[in-house]
Amino acid sequence: MAAYVIVNVTVTDPDGYQSYRDAVSSNIMAYGGSYVVRGGEVEVLEGKHDGSRLVILMFPTIDQAKRWWNSPEYAEIKKLRKGNAKFDAFVVDGT
Repeated sequence: MAAYVIVNVTVTDPDGYQSYRDAVSSNIMAYGGSYVVRGGEVEVLEGKHDGSRLVILMFPTIDQAKRWWNSPEYAEIKKLRKGNAKFDAFVVDGT
């Protein structure tokens, strides 16, 4: 069953964040992940949105998503966003 990593991103330094963006895509793909949503305009249908950037990744399984998130390679890439963005990240089983 597919799993989704959902991330709300608040970019605090766009220039500094760019190095993270450049490095992360190939790392996600190496773990079988792909982008479903990468930024894009959010239109609120009900409730409110805080203006953060929304990223949704799809992985073949929740275990694969967690392997990527906890991998040594991604640990190094995470360092590139430190001080450049704030993340709220969740993993969800698909249906």
